[in-house]
Amino acid sequence: MTAPRIVVAGGHSAGHIEPTMNFADALRRLEPTAEITALGTVRGLDTTLIPARGYPLELIPPVPLPRKLNRALLQTPSRLRDSVRAASAVLDRVRAEVVVGFGGHVAVPAYLAAHRQGRLIVVHEANARPGVANRLAARMTTHVFTAAPSVRMAHATAIGIPLRPAITGLDRAALREAARQRFGLRPDGPVLMVTGGSQGARAINAAVSGAAAALRVAGVQVLHITGPRRVVEVPDGDPADPPYVVIPYVDEMQYAYAAADFVICRSGAMTCAELAAVGLPAAYVPLPLRGGEQRLNAEPVVAAGGALLVDDADLDPTWIETTLIPVLTDPERIAAMSAHASAAGAPDADVILARHVLTAVAERRRFAS
Repeated sequence: MTAPRIVVAGGHSAGHIEPTMNFADALRRLEPTAEITALGTVRGLDTTLIPARGYPLELIPPVPLPRKLNRALLQTPSRLRDSVRAASAVLDRVRAEVVVGFGGHVAVPAYLAAHRQGRLIVVHEANARPGVANRLAARMTTHVFTAAPSVRMAHATAIGIPLRPAITGLDRAALREAARQRFGLRPDGPVLMVTGGSQGARAINAAVSGAAAALRVAGVQVLHITGPRRVVEVPDGDPADPPYVVIPYVDEMQYAYAAADFVICRSGAMTCAELAAVGLPAAYVPLPLRGGEQRLNAEPVVAAGGALLVDDADLDPTWIETTLIPVLTDPERIAAMSAHASAAGAPDADVILARHVLTAVAERRRFAS
């Protein structure tokens, strides 16, 4: 059998690109001969993140779309026609058998091109509130997958979000000592990891750094990942105090996860999925924008008992001192929350989706013959 020819479309933001590349990696593990081409645009992180993962990238004109499926979208502008035409040319050139889309600016042209050419379409939606691209695509195919059962899309099957094996295969206990040493943390005592995502979050940074003294008194170590463009100043403590480590960015997050006992962070879809996969309890601080979709991402693990939820407006040093520190200093509660977080995880979504795509391609070939 000839190698399956697959085009993946999930660009612009890391939240779209990461699951796209994780799926592609799983596809290569299952079928090393698979010919995988990524569609992207010059906007966002496509030209940085996709080539770094070793996949050929074909660029098409970017088409920012309204977040709602409304008349503005249906009144197709000339730039969308140009982008669909460019996507069609790529699909023809690589002789694509299927387009697997994950949303983002590049997905709509890819879906429309594939639909017009009669090619197979597979959709994955990572967010609790589906984006306009994937809602449109769900009308074109029955091959639809979501991160959670609560996501409302036609024909949807919930499988979780494709993650890296370095995350899904992480043994936090086995890596704990080495990970803490890597960051200059002590081998014993609770560790709070702080992160606001790839760019950091001013509100989270200010609240936790403002509670540095209280965290030290409580015996809590801190691994504070500020974001590369954020500056956080923490008053110097006594050398005998628990470490408060401030770093701008972490490339290999599995080490940060292994070092931590608890996380305070935003609740993007990828963050929620990774923390559940590794069994890390968290205090989620949803980004107070985009209609509250980040809150929806966190609600399942919060309902399962694996996380706390705090509004951005309520997050301050006092909340850290009165609400979070009692949790951080209660090993039994952290252990229980960790177990509940693990139960909410879905570590094999990448393989499930890859197997489905390969099966769908094989079935399409049999039907065509």
